[in-house]
Amino acid sequence: MLKILTITFLLLISAFSFAQTTKVIVRAQAKDAKFIGTGIGGAYVIIRNDLTGEILAKGLTTGNSGNTDLLMNQPHKRHNRLTDNQTARFEADLKLDEPTFVTIEATAPVNRKSSAVKVSTQLWLIPGKPIDEDGIILQIPGLMVDILEPQSHQVITQTSLKDDQLKLRVNLVMMCGCVINKNGVWKSDHIEVKALVKKDGMKFGEISLSFASQDNIFEGLLSVKEKGMYEVQIYAYDRINKNTGIDRINFVIQ
Repeated sequence: MLKILTITFLLLISAFSFAQTTKVIVRAQAKDAKFIGTGIGGAYVIIRNDLTGEILAKGLTTGNSGNTDLLMNQPHKRHNRLTDNQTARFEADLKLDEPTFVTIEATAPVNRKSSAVKVSTQLWLIPGKPIDEDGIILQIPGLMVDILEPQSHQVITQTSLKDDQLKLRVNLVMMCGCVINKNGVWKSDHIEVKALVKKDGMKFGEISLSFASQDNIFEGLLSVKEKGMYEVQIYAYDRINKNTGIDRINFVIQ
């Protein structure tokens, strides 16, 4: 028994001695925008052994969204970094004793379930060979759309409406939380925002929403002369970078 225990101990020591620390940095970047970090709640990252499904590391990206001028205005040259040590990232130090094929996935922005997108990639990790500096950058497409008015399942009386007009109001931001406005980096004029309306389950109509001269806010007026159960889907579509987003609510006119 002592001999067996000794051999087992030596095998464990041998296996541990061959394991090498392998640094992996993962970042999530909003399409045509900046990195997803602490300010918007981060991206949730999972690194899995593709063969066994074992989770090797998991956690949130933390840090700032990066340098706007570098990311959005300057031409990018090969081998030049897009990030620094403060740019949002998830970092893992994995103990690997052999090359391992992994799947890396990120869900972002993790705190906005209605807008969150999951993306993934795969690669070989080699023991002791870091994937650092910019690391693995996963691109997160989309726009975050939040309907502010009316509220979900709100009961609205027709007598409370002026000229039978109901205001539709949304907040719209990039997936990194970056501001959309008239003259900034992400321009409101590039984005089509439209409401698709159903009444009692049937198509009722659609209206366009316009930028409201307030950062991220788009508004429109919906004519509701009839009582009923309404459903509104409001989408955003960027004609330049092809990002999309949607939010939906139900409300009652009585």
